[in-house]
Order: sequence, then structure tokens, then C-alpha cells
Amino acid sequence: MEMYETLGKVGEGSYGTVMKCKHKNTGQIVAIKIFYEKPEKSVNKIATREIKFLKQFHHENMVTLIDVFKQKKKIHLVFEFVDHTVLDELQHYCHGLESRRLRKYLFQILRAVEYLHNNNVIHRDIKPENILVSQSGIAKLCDFGFARTLAAPGDIYTDYVATRWYRAPELVLKDTSYGKPVDIWALGCLIIEMATGSPHLPSSSDLDLLYKIVLKVGNLTPHLQNIFSKNPVFAGMILPQVQHPKNARKKYPKLNGLLADIVDACLQIDPGERISCTDLLHHEYFTRDGFAEKTQKKRKSPRRSKSQFLKSEKEKEIPQNCERQRVKVDTAIRTQRKMFMLCLKTQNLQSPTP
Repeated sequence: MEMYETLGKVGEGSYGTVMKCKHKNTGQIVAIKIFYEKPEKSVNKIATREIKFLKQFHHENMVTLIDVFKQKKKIHLVFEFVDHTVLDELQHYCHGLESRRLRKYLFQILRAVEYLHNNNVIHRDIKPENILVSQSGIAKLCDFGFARTLAAPGDIYTDYVATRWYRAPELVLKDTSYGKPVDIWALGCLIIEMATGSPHLPSSSDLDLLYKIVLKVGNLTPHLQNIFSKNPVFAGMILPQVQHPKNARKKYPKLNGLLADIVDACLQIDPGERISCTDLLHHEYFTRDGFAEKTQKKRKSPRRSKSQFLKSEKEKEIPQNCERQRVKVDTAIRTQRKMFMLCLKTQNLQSPTP
């Protein structure tokens, strides 16, 4: 840390603290995540996992890892500094984000998750505080401590993942054969929160969460109901059977029509029925009025940085300087020609007539 000047604390969590710092030599502003020194192996495991994935996978809508070092037995991860999180914005806009801002952020978040899923990686902790937003409106997925590669058939996942409010029912019931759909469920919860300003399934326990899932989303599938019945944690508990509207727009009346359709496609009780990120990106919510196409074109033609601009201007000066040089040469030649013609004329006047 001697290479960095500490500017202040950005955040603090269960596994470490994030500090805003300035590199003393370059002046670069960075975010440094300092993991707590704890006897449990879980902290080192989370740090190692995050380092592994951020070194292996790179995407414009994922936070960039700059450096890793260890000091006083604590692991330090140096990231690009991004201004704030979606949670910060929701605390400011308590009734949800404005529709254009919401769509812009969601498209970028989905692109990041699609990239992970295409590489057989699941994030497992998608929530508002894990979405960074720059001052220019670029959204970046962060916190890969729970990310992992999809398991081979027969392998068992960790049963505890994700912040409770965003956990899919299969996670709550500790079904260890889950996959990409757990991220899709979390995205559905995230979308509602970003659109309305309120979390959709706030809960104080796993049973409370299951009750709210049944009440607000849908009844458990026979497979999940079987797991629930056999789990000693829920022994003697009975979940209600609720009739839900089949129409997504009646089920989620606080959302506009197309957004309600997207949320309903994400929040399916059966994981196999949930939509994929690729299909979400091609949903009418993003394709109408050419939004997705325009966004993709902007991405392919990024704005030039100041250094790139100055470089191109210098390149322009080369032909301009050549042109100025040519003009100077042409002027000199014309001047010499005039002088030569003047000398000839003078000689003809001075020579005697034969």
C-alpha cells in the first residue's frame, strides 16, 4: 500500500473493505479491496476465486482487475475505480430509475451476464450493490467471489450463495444441481427493484423468502415441493397454494408492459422455464425503436480518448506540413523564374544593335 495514497473508504462487507486510493507515481485513481485476515479458509477461497475469474475473463461491462498483492497477510485486489453503484442510485431515486436510464443499464448488465454464461460461468451474487456505474453511464458487473464454472454432471455446488433476497427457490431449498437459471432469477428481482425502487422479495429467513416467493411469484414445482417436504429445517411447515394471474402485466402491475413480460420470463419457479440472457437481449423491450442496434453500433465505434484525439491531430499535421512545404518550394521556384526572366530582359536591352 506504500505506492498508494488512501483517499477514503468506499464500502465494507463481510469479507473485506474497499478503499478509494491514488497511485503516488501515476496519479491513477483506483479501488482497492482489502480482504479481512480471518482464520476461516472461506475468505482466501473467495479472494482466490475472484482473482481467477477476473484474470481469465474480460468484458467491457465487467470491472477490470489491475493488480494483486499481499501485505501483512491480507490479500489486496486493485481495481479500476468506478464512481458508484446501482444501489447508490436507488437510494437517490427512491421510486426507481427513469425508463431510459433503466433500459441502458439493463442492456449492459445482461451483456456481461451473457458473456459469463457463454463461458460456462455463473456469477451467483447479482444484486444492486454489485453493479458499478461510471459517470458516463457505463454499467459494470463486479464482486466475483461467488462466481464459479458450471459443474460437470454429478458434481456438487456450494449450497450457500447469493444474498437472500435474490436467491432462486432451488437455492433456498439447497438443491445442489442448479445452474445458469439462478442468475436469471436474480436478474428478475434486480429489474423489479431498479424499476420500482423497492426490493421484490425482502425476507428475514429462508422460510420467509419461500413464503413470499409462493405468495408473489408462484407455487413450487413438484420437484421443489418434494425437496421442501424432506428438508428437516422445514419440518411441519406448510406453504400456501396461491392462484396467480397468468398475464404477466396483471401479475406485475407496477411495471410497464414489456418490462413485466421480461420479469415474468425471468421469475419462473421451474429453472428450466426461465429465459436465457441471449433471448432477453433480443426481447422487444430492447429491440423496439432500434435501441439495441444503436447501442451495438456505439459500442463498435467507441468515443476516442483525449490521447487518441491528439494522436490523430498530429497525424493530420503531417500532410498539412508537407503541403505547406510544397507551397514554399513552389513560391521560391516562381520567384527564381521571375528573376531569371528579368535578367534576360535587362541583358537584351543593354546589348548593342549589330
